[in-house]
Amino acid sequence: MTDNKKEQERAELHRTIWGIANDLRGSVDGWDFKNYVLVMLFYRYISENLTNYINAGEIEAGTPDFDYTKLSDDIAESAREDMVQTKGFFILPSQLFCNVLARADGDDNLNETIEGIFRSIESSAQGCESEDDFKGLFDDFDVNSNKLGGTVGKRKQRLVKLMNGVASMNLGDYQENTIDAFGDAYEYLMGMYAANAGKSGGEFFTPQEVSELLTRLATAGKTEVNKVYDPACGSGSLLLKAAKVLGKDKVRQGFFGQEINITTYNLCRINMFLHDIDYDKFSIAHEDTLISPQHWDDEPFEVIVSNPPYSIKWDGDSNPLLINDPRFSPAGVLAPKSKADLAFIMHSLSWLANNGSAAIVCFPGVMYRGGAEQKIRKYLIDNNFVDCIIQLPDNLFYGTSIATCIMVLKKSKTVSSTLFIDASKECVKVTNNNKLTEENIAKIVAAFEKREDVEYFCRAVTSNEIADNEYNLSVSTYVQQEDTREVIDIDKLNAEIAQIVSRENDLRAEIDKIIAEIGVIS
Repeated sequence: MTDNKKEQERAELHRTIWGIANDLRGSVDGWDFKNYVLVMLFYRYISENLTNYINAGEIEAGTPDFDYTKLSDDIAESAREDMVQTKGFFILPSQLFCNVLARADGDDNLNETIEGIFRSIESSAQGCESEDDFKGLFDDFDVNSNKLGGTVGKRKQRLVKLMNGVASMNLGDYQENTIDAFGDAYEYLMGMYAANAGKSGGEFFTPQEVSELLTRLATAGKTEVNKVYDPACGSGSLLLKAAKVLGKDKVRQGFFGQEINITTYNLCRINMFLHDIDYDKFSIAHEDTLISPQHWDDEPFEVIVSNPPYSIKWDGDSNPLLINDPRFSPAGVLAPKSKADLAFIMHSLSWLANNGSAAIVCFPGVMYRGGAEQKIRKYLIDNNFVDCIIQLPDNLFYGTSIATCIMVLKKSKTVSSTLFIDASKECVKVTNNNKLTEENIAKIVAAFEKREDVEYFCRAVTSNEIADNEYNLSVSTYVQQEDTREVIDIDKLNAEIAQIVSRENDLRAEIDKIIAEIGVIS
């Protein structure tokens, strides 16, 4: 498929999604509506995913006209155990998205039908390896919510509209591009509502260009990795970017993350499925990463990418257990209770493999503030864990105009210096936000990989110089900004002024002469 054709299909898909949003606008708040569309999109996806898998198997076995959607539930039951083992879930033919949609107009209890099917899908995974990946996955889709309408009839009308809208999304030929299209629909919806939802949206979604940069930094020099981890994974966009950058099969053991918000945790698991990541290739946990970390016993991660929440409160030194926690104790001090930023940095460092890289978006204050944060920075620099600090442009993220930074961590650096990159001008303006272009990203990554000093852009700095600057890690401390003001030639300017004054004097003399002559005549 040509890039042009793919872009046309993507644009058509986006128009369809926007049409659904406009159709239901006013009845369901945008951010809530997003959940309804995404869960319905997920329902369509797993229906088609299972159908295509079963059909392909039967066709290969010599039944060319086999169609699972037309099979009776009684006959289909015989496939349940095998499908749960293979796909992690099971859906009867009568419960498939396409068959429910075909009956939707005549189903006065459509809300109950859909609720029953969702419960059935979830329960199909109970007692199996995939149970945790499906448990509570449909909880945010409340078929009886007044947001869908005040009566059963109105709720049905909107559910039918929603199903028709999702059914009308052109997701292409399944074998060729359905996976990309489902994933793209998800990302477009997240971006669409994150842009309009202020801070709440930004918490859940990192712009794709920033995800691209973080992932390319963390995977630089690698062709495959054991697994990818995000300690504050939100909707999972950062985790999945590694699948695009490296290739899904090049992340051998899969994708791991932790998320404290239950709604976003559900969206993250849905996002994994929509990007065709099987249940045995991801592990997303719902807990507070700093207080109750999951994946403690897992093999360390070769790639960590994260955009943790900025300067949130945490237990800090009010919890006596944390100072002895092996994630935080090496620094000898805990991040302040009002600013957990460096707690996420220490957690990520602890989870990082010896041959791994972590690329983490940071609030700028953590680079220069004193107190406990300065002591943690001292620990990081003295032990040569900080590979690079990158100053990003302002206004890149939804809901905040702050100019953030990226910290790249490595445990086994081959050099003793830290690279500082001033990428504050590497962007283009798009409406009210700034955006990284492919050229901007390529320039930053190239500088990161070459580690050569470039005037006004990047510089490798020794740990001694950083110590002399009291462990200040602000890029502006080490990379001078180019003075773009017009250079003025003082000598030339003085000559021009002298010439102007001379002409002015000549003019005054002429005027005085004319006035004197007028006086004589009068």
